[in-house]
Amino acid sequence: MNTRSIRFRLTVWYAGLLASMLALFGASVYIGLGHYLKLSLTDSLTKEARQIGETLLVNVSLSGDAYVVDEIKEHLAPEINSVFVRVTRADGSTLYESGSPRDGSFDPRNVTAPPGDLTQASSRVERAPGRPELIVCSVPYTSRDGNSFLVEVGAPLKQSESVLHGLLLAFAVGLPLVVAVAIAGGYVLMRRALAPVGEITRTAEQITSRNLSERLPEAKTGDELEALSSALNRMIARIEHSFRHVNRFSADASHELRTPLTVLRGELEAIAQRPDLPIDVRETIGSTLEETERLSKIVESLLAISRLDAGEALMTRERFNLTELVTDTSDQMRLLAEDKQIALKCAATGRVEVEGDQGRVKQVVVNLVDNAIKYTREGGKVQISVSVNNDNAVLEVTDSGVGIPSEAIAHVFERFYRVDKARSRQMGGAGLGLSIVKSICAAHQGRVSVESTEGKGSRFTVELPLANGQIQTGGI
Repeated sequence: MNTRSIRFRLTVWYAGLLASMLALFGASVYIGLGHYLKLSLTDSLTKEARQIGETLLVNVSLSGDAYVVDEIKEHLAPEINSVFVRVTRADGSTLYESGSPRDGSFDPRNVTAPPGDLTQASSRVERAPGRPELIVCSVPYTSRDGNSFLVEVGAPLKQSESVLHGLLLAFAVGLPLVVAVAIAGGYVLMRRALAPVGEITRTAEQITSRNLSERLPEAKTGDELEALSSALNRMIARIEHSFRHVNRFSADASHELRTPLTVLRGELEAIAQRPDLPIDVRETIGSTLEETERLSKIVESLLAISRLDAGEALMTRERFNLTELVTDTSDQMRLLAEDKQIALKCAATGRVEVEGDQGRVKQVVVNLVDNAIKYTREGGKVQISVSVNNDNAVLEVTDSGVGIPSEAIAHVFERFYRVDKARSRQMGGAGLGLSIVKSICAAHQGRVSVESTEGKGSRFTVELPLANGQIQTGGI
């Protein structure tokens, strides 16, 4: 999974925000419910204490203390119901105090004495180690005969804690499940929402200078993605128009230059044949003829590249054996290598069939081998090989020449680019040979790449699709 993708980052942010909000909501509910249960219990205990005063202590002088004690035990059953009850007289003596509850949730003997002021209602929390908190509500009461009492009723927070514990357990189990479901749903929704981006990316990767007529898919969603697709398509249309304009200009200019250059060369050759020309003039005309010939080759190369890039070059489509073509071409160029005392070896065996223009593919081989020989010192070697890799025929031309600087490798297939401009000019190069190789490979749905180390040599690799039905056998 790509952790830098928009889909992943949106999912993480969504999950984090959702988890934080749910955690905050759960904490609020937990704290709020705990506070509510405590207030509710306090209110209930206060009412219970007030009821004891109003029903049992109102005529205590007539009914007697025993009646109050019996009624509390009969109706409240403090030991059974885990309720603390204590009735204290104004002089501090105890009229009644409940015993220890059966569940042992608190010890009445540890409950602090009532406050000194018996005229104010209050509530307090009693805490004992290892036992739940005990809420005690104190309510003052004055009987009809004027005697003052303090009625204390208390109950442990055990039930409230059980409710809160259950709620906490529900949150612990439910919230992660809710977050997981929400994340999964959010991821699916974002995946569907961003699906057009994937389509746009895949289509954009396939658009090159040879198929600028292609357009990105436009999802009719009315959102920003549709606007982006439309804007990119308009940009591609403008690029296509500019590209066609440049190619048309290059092709037209090259075509128009061919005729005057041919005429110029013919006239110069006619002048050079005159017997009465001084030697210095004849040498000047010879030099001019050489430059005219070089200029003609540049124009022809530019015209070929423009037509190949525009898809207007006339190419035959035939099935042929690449191994045989490379072997024959290397034999024809062996003399050129021997002139520089360079060992030219061709390691191409087995039948490797491709489909395309045999003449153009031969031009690729000639250009690459010619370059290798030009930039290899005397006594060096040039190796040519043909092999099969998956569905591609692979042509490799390796030399032990001067190599290419690392900063220049990315530019060697550009038009008119020369690593050593002065030296290339002396060798007759115009920086168009590798551009032609790249254009021919692209026209055959193939590609060319280079690996080079300065001072150690270079290796050019051409990959062309195998012809349909070619069995993937053969190789070096």
